[in-house]
Amino acid sequence: MKNKKYSRMDKMLELPKEVYSNEPKIILTGFDELIIENFKGILEYEEYFVRINTYIGIININGYNLRLENMTNDDIKVCGKIESLDIERIVDEGD
Repeated sequence: MKNKKYSRMDKMLELPKEVYSNEPKIILTGFDELIIENFKGILEYEEYFVRINTYIGIININGYNLRLENMTNDDIKVCGKIESLDIERIVDEGD
């Protein structure tokens, strides 16, 4: 029921879903830059591994020379040599 309301609003105002929800948006540019919008926090940060918590799961980034840049309350930029990206979905009992 709630999703239908957002669908109507989205169509009417032509807003992207990440604007009116907490769902993360992941932008990967080549293998050197990753931007995650709508994140909750940083769980683990090493030069070769970063774990970022979102409202729907955990994003694991593997690589080397990884560094966090341009962090705000809403988005985070990870730079370095990204070798793999893994997403752990949080299972919701209502789904």
